Amino acid sequence: MNRHAAYTNGFAASRRRDEDRYDPEARYSPWVGNEEELIYDEKDGFDDKWKGQKTHVSRRRGLFMKLGSMFLGICAIFWWFTRSESLGWSVTSTVSADLDEIETLRYYDLEDAQGTKQGWDREERVLLCTPLRDAAVHLPMFFGHLRNLTYPHHLIDLAFLVSDSKDDTEASLQRHLEDLQNDPHQGMAYGEISIIHKDFGQAVSQDVESRHGFAAQAPRRKLMARARNWLLSAALRPYHSWVYWRDADLETCPFTIIEDLMRHDKDVIVPNVWRPLPDWLGGEQPYDLNSWQESETALGLAETLDEDAVIVEGYAEYATWRPHLAYLRDPFGDPDVEMELDGVGGVSILAKARVFRAGVHFPAFSFERHAETEGFGKMAKRMKFSVVGLPHYTIWHLYEPSVDDLKHMAEMDKEKKEREKKEAEEKERLKKVKEEFKDTSDQWSKDKQALQESENQALQEKLQKVREKNAKGSEGKAVKD
Repeated sequence: MNRHAAYTNGFAASRRRDEDRYDPEARYSPWVGNEEELIYDEKDGFDDKWKGQKTHVSRRRGLFMKLGSMFLGICAIFWWFTRSESLGWSVTSTVSADLDEIETLRYYDLEDAQGTKQGWDREERVLLCTPLRDAAVHLPMFFGHLRNLTYPHHLIDLAFLVSDSKDDTEASLQRHLEDLQNDPHQGMAYGEISIIHKDFGQAVSQDVESRHGFAAQAPRRKLMARARNWLLSAALRPYHSWVYWRDADLETCPFTIIEDLMRHDKDVIVPNVWRPLPDWLGGEQPYDLNSWQESETALGLAETLDEDAVIVEGYAEYATWRPHLAYLRDPFGDPDVEMELDGVGGVSILAKARVFRAGVHFPAFSFERHAETEGFGKMAKRMKFSVVGLPHYTIWHLYEPSVDDLKHMAEMDKEKKEREKKEAEEKERLKKVKEEFKDTSDQWSKDKQALQESENQALQEKLQKVREKNAKGSEGKAVKD
């Protein structure tokens, strides 16, 4: 159906030719034969319809022209599709080619960023996120790990959030990144790097006692959730297939951890996290207790708490009796064994980017009486994503002594110094005695040796006499016989 625009005065957009007489107040009369004349319409309004009559010849000629035009159009369309298929073209590619001419246009297909278990072969991009606060002392160790990761570095984008730091974390971070990106070794440089500065007014100190004290847990977890969400929302791109959360204070970790976790093809997956201890404390200890399965006791406890309360693991105030990933570790177990989880810890998390795009985030409020990473795990499970942990795949967190450990270590150091002082005093006393009095130890040794030799010789002589006496007795007895 042909359509055309209309002028505001009611006339058709295609006016009559110049040779026609035109009066805006006149109406075209019906055509009579081949003659045209203008007459006034007696009606108040205008009649917009043409009521011309044509001859049979003109009608037949118009019909043939229409049929011919339709035939030519069909042939042109058929030729176009045939020609485009032979050249490997398509309508979509033509449109894409036109869109590519717009420099500011970016086209993404999120179906290509779903995340698979062989992401390194499919060149899937990973976003590595690390929140930092007063972490300058940990950065050398952290970048040492980055240099050794086996996942292709050009497929990993780095994102850092520096917040509420009193040391030179940000300046140190920039120096390490410059060294990393300018490394002459081929394949060392990473992809896109983002440094985001955002302070949240965090007042809790970074010392172990303050960070892990029970009173600080709920507000600290909520603040950490805000930091993670800020970092993720600023750094996540449409082409990222995976998001890897990694703390800066990991001491020991396999270089293949991204591939090791990725090949399980789970939406959210975490390893087991332990930490080394001094020998006098047992040598090792579970560190991350935030990876767990839900229990009936914990669900009952949650119902008794305020709406804003946050349950945290490892504290006597909240006895949940949950199965913890950390306590199920077997040093000789299969590292590929999986365990379904409800809450996860934030030391090392690999998640598919589609989990976050679907709306899962780190709750900065009490979500089912949990916040931050534990709330993230609960929310992911609620949205039917798979959340698992590997009880026998272990990474090691840096040992951070507690206040009690520090006191005990100070006492041990004091005892060591006192012992060393006494040993030094005794050594000095013996030295003075040796200098003031003649040393007779060498002569005594010689005399002692001579005495032992004399005693040995006397004993040998006595034994010889006994043998001779016995021999004579034997001879006399033989003669008598």
